[in-house]
Amino acid sequence: MSERESMPYDVVIVGAGPAGLAAAIRLKQLAAEKGGEISVCVLEKGSEVGAHILSGAVVDPRGLDELIPDWRDRDCPLAEVPVTDNQHWILTRKSKFSLPHFITPPFMHNKGTYTGSLGNLCRWLAAQAEELGVEIFPGFAAAEILFDHNGAVMGVATGDMGVARDGTHKPDYTPGLELHAKYTLMGEGVRGHLSKELIRTFDLARDSQPQVYGLGIKELWDIKPENHVPGQVIHTQGWPLGEGANGGGFFYHQANGQVAIGFVTWLNYSNPYLSPFQEMQRWKTHPAIAAMLEGGKRVSYGARAISDGGLQSIPKLVFPGGALIGDSAGFLNVPRIKGSHTALKSGMMAAEAAYDAIQAGRAGDELAAYPEAFEKSWVRKELSIVRNVLPLVERFGDAIGTGLAGITMWLEYFGLKLPFTMKHHPDHESLWRKDQVKKIDYPKPDGVLTFDRLSSVFLSNTNHEEDQPVHLTLKDPNIPVDYDLPMYDEPAQRYCPAGVYEIVGEEEGNPKFVINAQNCVHCKTCDIKDPTQNINWVVPEGGGGPNYPNM
Repeated sequence: MSERESMPYDVVIVGAGPAGLAAAIRLKQLAAEKGGEISVCVLEKGSEVGAHILSGAVVDPRGLDELIPDWRDRDCPLAEVPVTDNQHWILTRKSKFSLPHFITPPFMHNKGTYTGSLGNLCRWLAAQAEELGVEIFPGFAAAEILFDHNGAVMGVATGDMGVARDGTHKPDYTPGLELHAKYTLMGEGVRGHLSKELIRTFDLARDSQPQVYGLGIKELWDIKPENHVPGQVIHTQGWPLGEGANGGGFFYHQANGQVAIGFVTWLNYSNPYLSPFQEMQRWKTHPAIAAMLEGGKRVSYGARAISDGGLQSIPKLVFPGGALIGDSAGFLNVPRIKGSHTALKSGMMAAEAAYDAIQAGRAGDELAAYPEAFEKSWVRKELSIVRNVLPLVERFGDAIGTGLAGITMWLEYFGLKLPFTMKHHPDHESLWRKDQVKKIDYPKPDGVLTFDRLSSVFLSNTNHEEDQPVHLTLKDPNIPVDYDLPMYDEPAQRYCPAGVYEIVGEEEGNPKFVINAQNCVHCKTCDIKDPTQNINWVVPEGGGGPNYPNM
């Protein structure tokens, strides 16, 4: 008999991000509208709601308008800064060229959008959910999927607390809690470890393309008042990324004299010596970017992967007993760099399907109404228009690929649906051997405009209980030194934006692979980019990880 206690709910939601909170709110709204009762709980692995949320963010309010139509009148933090000016720059090493608006379709212009902290938006959404009776448990990581005797998902279990690194129980040991549900909605975000298990267990990706990803590295800066233009958003492409790499930067003027800046590197890059973190630092040295930051102060740092695959990479959305929502499924619109509105809508659609099933007395089956609703939704239409953008840029390069992508978006925008959908290739297969590439010589950080990884991680407020099992697990502990080091000079040393991985003792002829798990900001890049898929990211003890205050 299990020593874990259990709690029953109608719906358990894993992850208090936009999708999970939207699902929780919609379930309670439906109960209020139709006079029913429904019990809902949300598990959040961060120490508080929003602690692990990181995004640019420029938010299209369409999903929020549908969920809470009067959100602008409810002291929602997103309403503080509407976007007033939208620019797109093409960067060379010393210059920039602005892309005229008329070249891009209207949906790329950010009209009617807002810029601000997605973490703060989630904190606000959590308050709305709790007012409706949703139970939210921050600091509790969903660590295990529970299956019934028919193989359907019947809930999740939280991780045990107080387990030492060697697996023994410390004095404060507390077993995890089982949360049983008629339906379980997975809103873990990008590359969630339980979602990954469900996709594999139920073969949900058999009819979709491989998911592909980008790594977004973000900083918050307080800048001089004369440099601050509230509501101005700037996106860049081109420099500093070279051949075999794609991505771009963003510079968003938000509230209180602060800017959110960042750089996204697509994880299909080929040079194992590329460091997304250092590309972001180098990007800040461009004259146009440096001028806006001059005299400013960096106040926060974070990183996370984003799902770039789009429509063709969305797996089957449902499984017996539950569904994938938000970034667990991958609803990001890549050229718009927006996924919050689609995540909100996905949570609403899944909630509506689950509510109807529960009211009909069903439990544990597949929520067929959810993918049916998705096929008819504006989310699918939006993602269909842009489905070939990333593959075109990847195949034909930044200049030609961007031009072709623009043409396809215009054609699709006017209803001329192209008769093809391009394919993706897994990011971990793209690296070349170290003897096939040139090392990248990154400049040393100056401590004013550019910084090192460890001082950056400090600003993310990352904290883990050190005496706990390492949550970055290796399928074969010999691969990093025996294969990755001679083949790729162990790229984990460079693709990790938090300095988690390092090789020590190489000069002495005794190389060892070291995992500094306490530095991990939960971006999942290692789980994605490791060339042999040897690293498996699992949840640490609940409450561990970054604590983003305003990201």
